[in-house]
Amino acid sequence: MHFLHIDWNPSKGIDLSFFTLHYYSMMWIVAFILGFYIMKRIYKNENESNESLDSLFIYSVVGIMLGARLGHVIFYQPELFKEDFFSVFLPFSFKGGIHFTGFQGLASHGAAMAMIVSMYLYNKKVLKKSVLWILDRVVIPVASGAVFVRFGNFINSEIIGKPTNSDYGVVFTKLGEDFPRHPAQLYEAICYVFVFLILFYFYWKTKKSEQEGFLFGLFLVLLWTVRFFVEFVKEAQVEERATWALNTGQWLSIPFILIGLYFMFVYKPKSKLS
Repeated sequence: MHFLHIDWNPSKGIDLSFFTLHYYSMMWIVAFILGFYIMKRIYKNENESNESLDSLFIYSVVGIMLGARLGHVIFYQPELFKEDFFSVFLPFSFKGGIHFTGFQGLASHGAAMAMIVSMYLYNKKVLKKSVLWILDRVVIPVASGAVFVRFGNFINSEIIGKPTNSDYGVVFTKLGEDFPRHPAQLYEAICYVFVFLILFYFYWKTKKSEQEGFLFGLFLVLLWTVRFFVEFVKEAQVEERATWALNTGQWLSIPFILIGLYFMFVYKPKSKLS
């Protein structure tokens, strides 16, 4: 069983002369680049222009990053608004001097909300279709990106799992521990691979992309169901909420799942007037 027991203590990133290039940041870069090429293939299939694709990339990056950061601060670290306000929006800490930190603390629930808002604005300003048309397609690269983001969390030894109370698991030695925990980040990453493959299959191999809202709903149900169940083996991110029957991530996941079910099985698009 030794191969199921890992001592994990990687470096944070690559030390350059003036700052450290964090592996976590690199995972976000990989996620956005891969997502861009997935959407490029989808846009080619839909006969959409490269110009609209470039705009989509900008709206996605700004919206998701800003939403992920605000989501983390609002749901998990609201004291930052008072203690270090500018660090909420900038990749620097201003407490005790100016320090480059990268964007540490990003919440997927905030990213999901911001994605919907940014796609609404993108559709209104650039695409001029139905907002669900773009949401049905953009969730495919978003699902692939979630894989890399969670792997980045694993590299950082953050969002850790609960102790396994056995020989199985990962010892996050960077945290000064000597006991194994559930690699919850890897559980999520692996599950998100399947979420991506399912969405990819439904888009390319079925006619479900023609059912407005279905792929968006399927994404919400699959991704947030995974998140809901993996949270059972995660440590609470806010210590004061550790005794809750369901943690913050689970409570925030339930509305997304219900919205997803609505779009999959209830929602009927308005018929277009001729």
